Amino acid sequence: MPISFLQINQVVTHEFIEIMDHYAQAHTRGISCVLATVVSLEGSGYRRPGVRMLLTEHGTEIGAVSGGCVEKEVRRQAEEVFKSALPKMMTYDGRYRLGCEGMLHILLEPFNPGGKAIKAFNAILESRTGFLCESFYAQKEGTDSDMGSILQLGKNSFSLRQGFQPVAGSLTFTEELSPRMRLVLFGAEHDTVKLCQMASTMGWEVVVVVPADEGKTERFFPGISELKAVTPETLNLDFIDTHCAVVVMTHSYVKDLQYLLKLSETVPGYLGVLGPARRRERLLGDLIERNPEVRTAFVDQIHGPAGLDIGSETSQEIAVSILAEILAVFRKAIPVSLRNKAEAIHSPR
Repeated sequence: MPISFLQINQVVTHEFIEIMDHYAQAHTRGISCVLATVVSLEGSGYRRPGVRMLLTEHGTEIGAVSGGCVEKEVRRQAEEVFKSALPKMMTYDGRYRLGCEGMLHILLEPFNPGGKAIKAFNAILESRTGFLCESFYAQKEGTDSDMGSILQLGKNSFSLRQGFQPVAGSLTFTEELSPRMRLVLFGAEHDTVKLCQMASTMGWEVVVVVPADEGKTERFFPGISELKAVTPETLNLDFIDTHCAVVVMTHSYVKDLQYLLKLSETVPGYLGVLGPARRRERLLGDLIERNPEVRTAFVDQIHGPAGLDIGSETSQEIAVSILAEILAVFRKAIPVSLRNKAEAIHSPR
């Protein structure tokens, strides 16, 4: 059976979470849903295969499969799926309509994984483990009852269309989704607020750590997922894993050093520190002096000053700079102007 594998590292996980959240609401109200998934792409496209869009029978749309140009056609063809309760393949040839995109192959299927799937999905998110989604489809357009998707959550499998079982010979798009991106910010100043706000709009889970005596509440940080108001000595860092980005930005040298000493026991995917290079070197010197056994890998991974050099001046611009560097580190990308990139925008890395 031909199989196409795609490893997605936190790229669309938050979009899948949003789809499941809206489905859970629709499920309790008895509202029918259709899921649109780009399972194959010929040529160039706004997004890679794996992007999804949820449609409800009442006209609500969650997510998008492109930049906004394809969605009207998806809605039009989804009406047939609502009526027949059977999956359907559609294609969208952007080469003729847009002059820039390729051929999108989109699977439209009734979306009703059920209450047990919702519960299992939430448990997977809580445990911060990855999950799989397999879509079985045919290249030709039209309705086909042998098409559909399976959600693999740990040891449990759930059909996104209840009763669906894959058959041999189907084309298969298999997607591995990592835990949701988590950004951990140490600090409570104005720039932390802006960074928190921007990261949350990207679908990231944002945790802010502030000293216990700061007197700050969650209301101070728009988009926050959790606020931890504790002293460095009592802070438990078990919630930091390799799918976390950490930025130390207290604007206090002593507090930054205290948090770095504590963080030296963790292995985040990204670690940034605000401040000029001279301050970074002083911090690293004091860190090593106080903890001679600190891992070399930990010291080497510190990005300080945090962010990419894009001429940032304001807090908002600095936040863009830091978020861009975090993305580059997690995607293993070397930042370059796209007009100077020889290969395709979404070329494999």
